[in-house]
Amino acid sequence: MLSGVYVPLITPFDAAGAVARPALEGLAHEVLDAGAAGLVALGTTAEPGSLDQEEQEAVVDLLARVCRERDAPLLVGASTPTAVTALGARREVTAALSLVPPFVRPGEPGVVAHFAALAAASPVPLVVYHVPYRTGQQLSPETLRRLAALPGVIGVKLAVGAIEADTVGLLADPPAGFAVLGGDDTVISPLLALGAHGAVLASAHLATAGFVELADAWRRGDTNQARELGHRLAELSAALFAAPNPTVVKAVLHAQGRIPAPTVRLPLVPPDDEIVHAAVERLAAVSGASAVAMR
Repeated sequence: MLSGVYVPLITPFDAAGAVARPALEGLAHEVLDAGAAGLVALGTTAEPGSLDQEEQEAVVDLLARVCRERDAPLLVGASTPTAVTALGARREVTAALSLVPPFVRPGEPGVVAHFAALAAASPVPLVVYHVPYRTGQQLSPETLRRLAALPGVIGVKLAVGAIEADTVGLLADPPAGFAVLGGDDTVISPLLALGAHGAVLASAHLATAGFVELADAWRRGDTNQARELGHRLAELSAALFAAPNPTVVKAVLHAQGRIPAPTVRLPLVPPDDEIVHAAVERLAAVSGASAVAMR
């Protein structure tokens, strides 16, 4: 079962605007060296909608190679029959991270039917990406349990924006063998405290080891350390999400010298300097060292 902290890697660009492949490879190794359980390619943080087909394939090829070398799990954002079918040729792919159909709002029976068909077509297992404040589609705990019962569906990235009664109900009696991965960075500590098996966190590009230690602390029942660390990391995540993701994450990574440019592609625009400065300062406070020197 999936567990631990997964990093949904950004797509770094160079000064000319092309995908900076050496920087992406470096980031992948750095977060794995810091204890990340695995990587996510072409998640929302990667700006996949702004990448052409060749760029998307290059990103997955590169991260698949890194995960093969490191014997690390790889999730790949893929939400259509065509996209998931293409993953069958990549033996390094652990699962597809598949979004609940956005905008259409097909209703909960429609979501279950959609994932039943997608799982039947997919050569790799599926992790449902449930983020209702983006998709417009709510899912009850009962529907999540129906999804968990589908052959080929192995988990959910749960990003409902808060700790709510439905989340508590799901984690009070999670389906057997079904991984619940938190996807809201600022509330990941309470979600882990409730029993989430791990997380997919854009914030874990920074202070990776801290987020890994947070998950480990809750797992071993060290509540004092987990609470203290969780508060500090929540403040970091709030600073990193003060502008649309991944604009601030990229700006801080650039300040650290880990990517060649802070560039994002439209419709995203760069964050204000004040937001970036606040995030750098918060990272320094979390790490207890120079934020620019921290890796």
